[in-house]
Amino acid sequence: MDRLVVPAKDHPIQELDTKTDTRDYLAHSRKDAEKKGFSDWLIVDVDAHHVESVSWPEITSYIDDPVVRHQAELYHSERVGSPPYGLNGDLGLRYQDVGGRIPHQSSQREIVNEKDVHRDVVLTKRAMHGLAVDYMVIFPTPMLFLGMHPQTDMEVFLSRAYNRWLTERILPSDPGMVTLVYLPFNTPSEALKMVEEFANVPSVIGFCVTSTRYKPVHANEYMKLYRAIEESGKPIAFHAGYHWQDPSLATCNTFLGMHSLGFTWCNIVHMTNWILNGIPERFPKLNSIWVESGLSWVPFLMQRLDDQYLMRQSEAPLLKRMPSEYMSHNCYYSCQPMEKSNMKALECTFDMINAKSQLLYSSDWPHFDFDTPSVIYDLPFLNEQSKKNILGLNAAKLFNLDQSILKK
Repeated sequence: MDRLVVPAKDHPIQELDTKTDTRDYLAHSRKDAEKKGFSDWLIVDVDAHHVESVSWPEITSYIDDPVVRHQAELYHSERVGSPPYGLNGDLGLRYQDVGGRIPHQSSQREIVNEKDVHRDVVLTKRAMHGLAVDYMVIFPTPMLFLGMHPQTDMEVFLSRAYNRWLTERILPSDPGMVTLVYLPFNTPSEALKMVEEFANVPSVIGFCVTSTRYKPVHANEYMKLYRAIEESGKPIAFHAGYHWQDPSLATCNTFLGMHSLGFTWCNIVHMTNWILNGIPERFPKLNSIWVESGLSWVPFLMQRLDDQYLMRQSEAPLLKRMPSEYMSHNCYYSCQPMEKSNMKALECTFDMINAKSQLLYSSDWPHFDFDTPSVIYDLPFLNEQSKKNILGLNAAKLFNLDQSILKK
């Protein structure tokens, strides 16, 4: 067994806190997969996170601009500036400080004794082993707010630095650790440069837009970007996110409300513009993935757009099919957080989105509402092949992944 994933303790955990070891935290998940017999299936986690700000001094060393880089270094050496330097502040109720949430990794206090392996590699491999996954797609956490940064140049500096750091320092350590490269979407020309720089990097399996934005996804400035991504043969993902400064959600006064709406609202808006402006027709080989916004919003939007389209087809002249047909055949969805309170509604949702070919397992580890692979395996209305597809085979096909990597 890999020394990085050897169990940390021999006794049950009685308390979960910021110091809890990932191997202990996920011990039952691993045992569950082995007991149910799916630990030897190909499992791909298309949405997991690390807290990149812990490595901020390393990341900011990759900043091109010497003035911006110097200011970043000053913060860490003299505590000048706002922590961590350059990131967009999130002034609302911080998600790790809201009552009822498990605080694991909120302060990154988990002990890592290995000195010859990067901390992020150790923690990621612990999570991969605990969840019994073969591939883990790694996203940032604080940087997901960069799309609302008032200085669009800062998004360019930081995203390029982060992408270079991640692909040079972290991902080469394990072929199962991959990413969807962060695109500075507010600056289309720089986003295009990012595609050109990273399209052929082995650990890069696609490109990511963090989904709180200033510009609409159908703006003409993005057409060259979409063409370049389509020609790369890799997908584009829209990773949902909330932000307390989003004016459309300004009246929300609880994290419960913001989390419920924020992670769905941005992708509802993007999907509406994506479909009605004919992006799937203009770029028929460009696959899109809609990440971390759950699933319940999709049937609603399918029905709403179909209903309105039948009455006003002249406003969407590029469409050759119903909006819902594009959403169920041209789009992929990550399952987390999967709304399970009404199983009849969930089964209907799976049918409407064509889940057997379009749904991708995601854990959202290490966030408070993460899902283990059992969330898919335990669904009573899925046959075994559909479970295998959703847990890994759909992603393997979409991302052209090497399935010989099995495991674990």
